[in-house]
Amino acid sequence: MIPWLQAGTPFPDAETALRSPNGLLAAGADLSAATLIAAYQKGIFPWFSEGEPILWWIPDPRMVLLPAELKVSRSLGKTLRNRHYEIRFDYAFEEVMRRCAAPRPGQAGTWISPHMIAAYAELHRLGRAHSVETWIDGELAGGLYGVAIGRAFFGESMFMRARDASKIAFVHLVRHLEREGFGLIDCQMRTPHLASLGAREIPRPLFSALLRELVHFADAPGSWVSLPAQALEHIARRPS
Repeated sequence: MIPWLQAGTPFPDAETALRSPNGLLAAGADLSAATLIAAYQKGIFPWFSEGEPILWWIPDPRMVLLPAELKVSRSLGKTLRNRHYEIRFDYAFEEVMRRCAAPRPGQAGTWISPHMIAAYAELHRLGRAHSVETWIDGELAGGLYGVAIGRAFFGESMFMRARDASKIAFVHLVRHLEREGFGLIDCQMRTPHLASLGAREIPRPLFSALLRELVHFADAPGSWVSLPAQALEHIARRPS
C-alpha cells in the first residue's frame, strides 16, 4: 500500500517506495508549483496517465548523467559541427512539451496531459522549468525539457522530428550545465538512448545524497538564455 497525500502533505521517505512497481511512493496531492518543487528537491517526480490519480515515483536504481561523463560518438560529433541548426533555450517551452506528448510508435497514450503541461508551464514562468530546442531552417526539429533546482537538472522528456535533433539539444544542455557548475542530470529511468550518451544507473541512496548537496545552491540568474553563435561553435567543436 502507498499513502494518499493531501495538498501540502510532506512526501514520505524514499525507503518506503514499492519495489514493484519500482519506486512508486505515493498518490494524490496536486501539481502546484510548490508541490512539484518540494518533490524534485527529494528526487521524486510525477508520472501518471490522464484520468488516473497523481502518482509519485522515486525508482531505484536511478539513471543519471554526470556532465563530465557525456559521451559523443564520432557520427554525432560530426553532426554537431554541422552549423545548419540553431539552439534556443526557453523559446518555445510549451510547444516542446506538446511535441513530447505526441503519440509514439508502440505507445497507446501519453502521460504528458494538458494538466501536466499547464503545471510545468507555471514552473517555466517561475524560472524553474526550461526547454532546450534544436531549430533547423526555422522549424522546431527536436528538443527536451526539464526542471532546474540549485545545481541539479531533472530531465523529463525529449522529442525529435529530424535525425539526431534531440541528441543535439541534449549535448548543448549538458555543456551549458557543466559551465554553470551543475553536478547532476537526472534521467529517471534507463534507456539505451541515454546510456549511449554516457548516462548510468546509481543506487537510490547515492542519488539522494548527491541531491542533498546540489539542490540548495543558489540559482544562476540569467543563465538560461540562448547562446551566441560563437559559443555554439565552441561547444560543437569541444572533444568528448
